[in-house]
Amino acid sequence: MLRLIAVENYRSLRDLVVELGDLTVVTGPNGSGKSNLYRALRLLASIVRDGALRTLAAEGGLRSALYAGERRGQEPVALRLGFAADELSYAIDLGMPQPGVSPFPLDPEVKGETVWFGETLRPSTIAADRRSLRVRLRAADGDLAIAPWKPQPTESMLATLADPDTAPELYAMRERARGWRFFDALRVDPDAPARRPAPVTYTPVLDGDGGGLPGALATVLRVGDAEALQRAVSRAFDGARATVLEDDRGIGVVALQQTSVKRPFDASELSDGTLRFLLLATALLSPRPPGLLVLNEPEASLHPSVLPALADLVTRAAESTQVVVISHAAPLVDALSGSAVRIELERAGAATTIPGRLRFDGPRWSWPSR
Repeated sequence: MLRLIAVENYRSLRDLVVELGDLTVVTGPNGSGKSNLYRALRLLASIVRDGALRTLAAEGGLRSALYAGERRGQEPVALRLGFAADELSYAIDLGMPQPGVSPFPLDPEVKGETVWFGETLRPSTIAADRRSLRVRLRAADGDLAIAPWKPQPTESMLATLADPDTAPELYAMRERARGWRFFDALRVDPDAPARRPAPVTYTPVLDGDGGGLPGALATVLRVGDAEALQRAVSRAFDGARATVLEDDRGIGVVALQQTSVKRPFDASELSDGTLRFLLLATALLSPRPPGLLVLNEPEASLHPSVLPALADLVTRAAESTQVVVISHAAPLVDALSGSAVRIELERAGAATTIPGRLRFDGPRWSWPSR
């Protein structure tokens, strides 16, 4: 379980460390930095999973992503991301390449990386570290030994790792991060994949854009918690029930059967809000829960009347997986706050802050030295 996230010099996140619980709700007014925290968490997950920095490149490179406010003293130009977890923690330090050396002068370089056991970084807890191109791994005799391989300057040491026997801790951390799920792009437009017929096969994980909804919903209804899903749908839509209309070829479409209507309405006829609710319910009730599930502004397109039913689904999901919700919808935030760690963000000048917290207050975190 992730215990905290640390971000330095990423967009409006000048120096932010936030605690996470089984269920965490991040809220604040528009422009306070909620989306930046979400993007930082997604960027961190992408680096751990894939080892490459393509997600950062897609944002315009390091120069575009760096904190735009004034720097303190003579500190180096750096973007740092990290997390502390029960088993293995991680931090990465990104900087600009030396002028005239790199063939890609706008690409960030990895200046340092560290993986350590438990939440607290100490010399004795380091499992692996990297300075420039040199990687050290904790050997069987307990010493840190130089690894026989070197990463590229523009990729994480996790990208080069291929053999779990060489560095089992790094391999385990990478595989764990590959199970994290982020939902911020569930499509409900007229051409959305969720509105189309699709094969009804065992689909324990919904696609990030909502693709595969017929199979994913059928999986919840047939081998998952169908009762919880139908209870949520009934509460949100006045006694309605969700179903999948399937032909003899195994091709199906999601539909909603309302109590006062003789025929079900299929996905092509559903409102954006109704379809989004079915997508979120299917994701939250996955029979293969992830280690981390992050929802960014799930209230989009939803009427306030259905937010209590969504809150119940989120709370239930947090019983089997760690959930982070980023939202500015007061009814949803209030409904979740009783069982969640609540993080309020605000903007002070160029920087995102937590109201009432001084610079050295909050969770304990130490960056590895460069």
